[in-house]
Amino acid sequence: MANNPSRTSAHKPLRNTPKGTGKSGNPAAREIQEIPKARLGDWINGARPFTLSMAVAPVAIGTGAAIFASDPGVYHWVRALLCLVIAIALQIGVNFANDYSDGIRGTDQHRVGPSRLVGSGRAPARRVFAVAMTFFGIAAVAGLALVIISGIWWLLIVGVLAIVAAWYYTGGKRPYGYQGLGELFVFIFFGLVATLGTTFVQIGAVTQPAIAGGIAVGFIAVATLMVNNLRDIEQDKIAGKRTLSVRIGGTATRVSYVVLLLLALGLAIWLAIFIPLVWVTLFSLLVMIPAIIIVLTGKTAREFVLVLKLTGVLQLIFGLTLGFGLAF
Repeated sequence: MANNPSRTSAHKPLRNTPKGTGKSGNPAAREIQEIPKARLGDWINGARPFTLSMAVAPVAIGTGAAIFASDPGVYHWVRALLCLVIAIALQIGVNFANDYSDGIRGTDQHRVGPSRLVGSGRAPARRVFAVAMTFFGIAAVAGLALVIISGIWWLLIVGVLAIVAAWYYTGGKRPYGYQGLGELFVFIFFGLVATLGTTFVQIGAVTQPAIAGGIAVGFIAVATLMVNNLRDIEQDKIAGKRTLSVRIGGTATRVSYVVLLLLALGLAIWLAIFIPLVWVTLFSLLVMIPAIIIVLTGKTAREFVLVLKLTGVLQLIFGLTLGFGLAF
């Protein structure tokens, strides 16, 4: 593994404390330069709670599709819960892994969004690495339990691939997230794999509503990543991070964001033609419309952070309402 935590001391962010600000230096300067250690709130923010909708939404849709295809009263709630634990643990794990990998590379020195634990110097890189591995471990344990309960042993391979893909998004010598391939990872694992996997472990099959829902929620997940990279596009250029937004430019990124959301909504409308209660998914327009307006007109990092949060809320509403429409 390229990012060995034992070598992170050479990559620790500089605190830029001026010479002579030790015990015998200027106490006023020392007070300004000191960086407080991370508190509980900083670690919670480090998990990036507003991104957890990317984990909850596909599991909700996959479970709804499983209930829709099952006999009345048949519901594997334990399997659904394990899928949710796996998805959330992977999402938190990848968030801390990104914090660690970007921090030791110095990428976050140019960051304009919410500060990171390693990049800000609030937490040692070794500790952030350990937290990331802990959540990957939780996902692995929950995945093993799911395999034992379901008896579907080849899911072990899917689980290993998911963890490896989560790490090498920004980790390793050649992180694919730095080459504009992050959107592909998000679509596959937080769209198709999470949704179809949730349905499959409950009913042993993949259905058309599950496929349509997986594609739709995958589109929203990609839109989430794109608006995040839109916010950091200039800083990523400086840091040498060639995200898809850097490659195609700001205007194309904005248009892609809108198209992805409309495609997701279109798939929900198509499902609603055959499953009437799915029309409830249109409630997501209450968040989608302002998000689209801001992303098309926004100019500042603060506006794009707002769009990122709105997209998280949108994805949660979309996933829960679509799952509800399929289940009932």
